[in-house]
Amino acid sequence: MAIRIGVIGYGYWGPNLVRNFTKIDDCQLVAVADINPKRLHIVQRQYPFLEVTESPEELIERTDIDAVAIITPVATHYLLAKSALDHGKHVLVEKPLVEKTSQAQELIDLADRYNKILMVDHTFIYSGAVRKIKELIAQGEIGNIYYFDSVRVNLGLFQHDVNVLWDLCPHDFSIMSYLIDRNPISVSAIGASPINYGSRPIESIAYVTVQLEGGILAHFHVNWLSPVKIRRTLIGGSKKMIVYDHLDPDNQVKIYDKGIAVVTTEERYKALIQYRTGDMYAPKLDQTEPLELVCKHFVECIKTGAVPLTDGEAGLRVVRLLEAAQQSLERSGEVIRL
Repeated sequence: MAIRIGVIGYGYWGPNLVRNFTKIDDCQLVAVADINPKRLHIVQRQYPFLEVTESPEELIERTDIDAVAIITPVATHYLLAKSALDHGKHVLVEKPLVEKTSQAQELIDLADRYNKILMVDHTFIYSGAVRKIKELIAQGEIGNIYYFDSVRVNLGLFQHDVNVLWDLCPHDFSIMSYLIDRNPISVSAIGASPINYGSRPIESIAYVTVQLEGGILAHFHVNWLSPVKIRRTLIGGSKKMIVYDHLDPDNQVKIYDKGIAVVTTEERYKALIQYRTGDMYAPKLDQTEPLELVCKHFVECIKTGAVPLTDGEAGLRVVRLLEAAQQSLERSGEVIRL
């Protein structure tokens, strides 16, 4: 029997979820909810077989829907997801899961109590590039991880409900948490609000540093005021190093056989640094659209009861980092212990 799905939110990301759910054989997209009637008119024009409503609760309360995907502003995620779980629905939530760790934990507990799937749309985890990097790390090809250095900058899009930290960092926090199996120890963040718009200053530039177990250092640069668009992550290891450039159409992942070795000379009894420069290669990557895999994985987990790759716990880990980074931002870069 096909899994019957409803989508809440048809703004920027919602149409992509609808498009991908309609391609899956094991599910039936039933209805879309959005408070904007103009967006619902677009839905009806593109997908005349779908029912529409301006009331998310009306969709949630329907007994002919098994699961909902919530693609709305983050401030609405908690109440919508809680209501959906209370009404016996499986839930897929756009990143970030919620605004507070306490809310994330409550949703996890509810999903466990009701035996329902709670999954977060951390889309990049399902990309061929990130999955290949995970494979390389698991195989030991990179060696011990030294650092994770990420840059995600562009001109816009300025948000009115969240700052650049909450808008862009969920992507890279989720990637780091997936790739590096070490708990974060501390978080610090600084930011700036050079452009004032709306009723309060909203940071459009931020730098975040995360200390992980084992001495691993992670750094994140996010910016809405960059003249160029950059999506690049460097991962340094004891054996090899990785450059992940999401915007490189040909070689998103490059592995460099570069590094150093510390050698002690008997004559001087001093440690000398030797540099190693070897080849670079770019592995072949799965080109399947990541969001298609997100939607298929959600449906498969509902059918089989499997734990999602990006489950509520994965969402909680990201929210915990965001919450700590926001606290540090508000305290002028104070180090927040986790």
